[in-house]
Amino acid sequence: MRVRELGRFIRDQRGSARLSLRKLSKLAGISNPYLSQIERGLRRPSAEILQAIAKALRISAETLYVKAGILEERPNTIDTPSSIRRDASLTTKQKQLMLDLYQSFHADGAVTKRAKVRKVAAAKKTKKKTTKSTSRPASRATTARKTSARRRPRRPA
Repeated sequence: MRVRELGRFIRDQRGSARLSLRKLSKLAGISNPYLSQIERGLRRPSAEILQAIAKALRISAETLYVKAGILEERPNTIDTPSSIRRDASLTTKQKQLMLDLYQSFHADGAVTKRAKVRKVAAAKKTKKKTTKSTSRPASRATTARKTSARRRPRRPA
């Protein structure tokens, strides 16, 4: 098991997530000293502990299993678009934007796809501009009449 490499990886992920050691230990449900020992490469965590740490860091448990030497690294067979579509934490609009962005980075037709994304973005901007209200505010005279009508004196009872 590559304990030191795993510890460094967890520490880097914690830093990227901007979590303190105490916050991560609380989120993962493990003690602060135990997490510190894992990060320093002094302890060999179980699969359950790795899963809890992965969940707290919001990364794949499989990634930690590979770093720990529990699993062998699979060839790059991850279908990113399918993963984006399955993510329940994203709205439909967010998923579509991420898919468009992801596809724009691929070398196959990247230039044409980027141009298409820019056109779509430009079209959305013009839609927003045209949907603004065109009604005029009431004139001062009309506003004055309305306010004076509201201020009628009360009749004595």
